[in-house]
Amino acid sequence: MKDKKVVFIGTPDFAVPVLEKLIENTNVVLVVTQPDKKQGRGLTVSETPIKKVALKHNIEVFEPIKIKEDYDKIINANPDIIITCAYGQIIPESLLNFPPFKCVNVHASLLPKLRGGAPLHKSIIYGLSETGVTIMHMSPKMDAGCILSSKSIPILDTDNVGTIHDKLSVLGASLLIETLPHIFDGTIKPIPQDESEVTYAYNVTKEEELIDFNKTSREVFNQIRGLYPYPIGYATLNGNIIKILESHTGDKQTGKIGEIINVSKEGIEVKCADKSVVITKVKPSGKKEMSAFDFINGYHSNLKGCVFNE
Repeated sequence: MKDKKVVFIGTPDFAVPVLEKLIENTNVVLVVTQPDKKQGRGLTVSETPIKKVALKHNIEVFEPIKIKEDYDKIINANPDIIITCAYGQIIPESLLNFPPFKCVNVHASLLPKLRGGAPLHKSIIYGLSETGVTIMHMSPKMDAGCILSSKSIPILDTDNVGTIHDKLSVLGASLLIETLPHIFDGTIKPIPQDESEVTYAYNVTKEEELIDFNKTSREVFNQIRGLYPYPIGYATLNGNIIKILESHTGDKQTGKIGEIINVSKEGIEVKCADKSVVITKVKPSGKKEMSAFDFINGYHSNLKGCVFNE
């Protein structure tokens, strides 16, 4: 596949293994990514993870502010195929069918399930038993293109957004390289998505970051790990914001919703709609991450009987 000219479009860490595999197996002639950002108190200029990989391999980088209005450089590169992964902007329709082998996307869900920008988070928050990666043709409608290939993995109770991110990132890269030869030789048959099976995974809102103890213990457990390690869910306790990083389900059924019904070396046990959830790792406002037991020991009053989000 080294004779095939590829333009790659992507931005975050998730897309890095995809780009690295493409560099290894094809001829990447141009990398498109989001513009550098100024971050931190010193407003230090930060390059995207994808830009860093491209520069390391001496590949030209293009950073349009609005790709809808500025894409001539992509046209001029005359690629055989455009491959996208977690870019962060909508690709203009005029690019989708421009290359001979069209525009192909690596999406982190088993389409048509979980279209949208947060499939990693929502696959866990929704309590799904599996997730995966889909290679698809891009279309003007969000994540609605024909499916070229897909591969699934189970979601374990030990998984969170971070672990699923890493698993699917590697899986997506390998599946793309397996799929590309069949795209190039014309032996792959694109499969239209079943619109009746569509679900959505819109970006996580601030409201969704608040841990809702009105849900079942299993749902609360899923919400906590579905937000860790980013953006991290939180709850309020005696007027203070406490970020909740890790937990497991419990079996106690007494107490009112959100009430701390037990504190121990194991953690902070909180009543949910049905049973309880045991919080094992937290990050109090302005402090570092710590075990719930250390937080209990450092708290200046008895936590038992206190109520979250009251």
